Amino acid sequence: MPNTEALSPLEDGSIVVNGKTLLPDGNGGYIPAETIKPQRRLEDEVVRKVITFALDLSARIGRFKGHVFEDLSSLDALLAQEYDVKRRRGKGNVTYFSIDGLMKVQVQVADLITFGPELQHAKSLIDECLLEWTEDGRDEIRALVLRAFNVEKEGQVNKAELFGLLRLDIADERWQRAMQAIRDGIRIVGAKQYFRFYTRPSVTARWNTITIDLAKA
Repeated sequence: MPNTEALSPLEDGSIVVNGKTLLPDGNGGYIPAETIKPQRRLEDEVVRKVITFALDLSARIGRFKGHVFEDLSSLDALLAQEYDVKRRRGKGNVTYFSIDGLMKVQVQVADLITFGPELQHAKSLIDECLLEWTEDGRDEIRALVLRAFNVEKEGQVNKAELFGLLRLDIADERWQRAMQAIRDGIRIVGAKQYFRFYTRPSVTARWNTITIDLAKA
């Protein structure tokens, strides 16, 4: 029976068996540490360090968002009490300013939208139109339709392009029925709240966004 000197994995996931350090591999097993090239060990070390910072930052952002929600909700409750009105609920965009006008917090609420089975019938009617349209100038509409129904993820469509179809002025009766089917198929399944933060050096200067999005930092 092997002499297991470390029953629990160490910080890097390694274990010690019979005096040898084994590291976990991608197949669910272990490989001897001495067989791993130095550059691969360095890569592993850097990735673990970066992920540790990322997890900590993600947790802090989560706590920050919770504090923002609680603070603004408390402010809304005080204002509602001051004017003896029911608290505001539901959709709506609100902006809060500092007294000097150099800071502001925006709260935006966006609907989460999906589409019902009517969308499939709309697509069938649109396909009928596309099959029969042979006039010049229809290529742009075909491209719009392809983008609108181009699946971004399984079970989804390109919502922005789909709403773009509704703005097209096409008299074909089948197209009109298809557009109505799209409208009838719209389902609002919830809402998402966004917080945005701004500062500026003077009241005449442009607002500067406080960047929290890692991709835009």
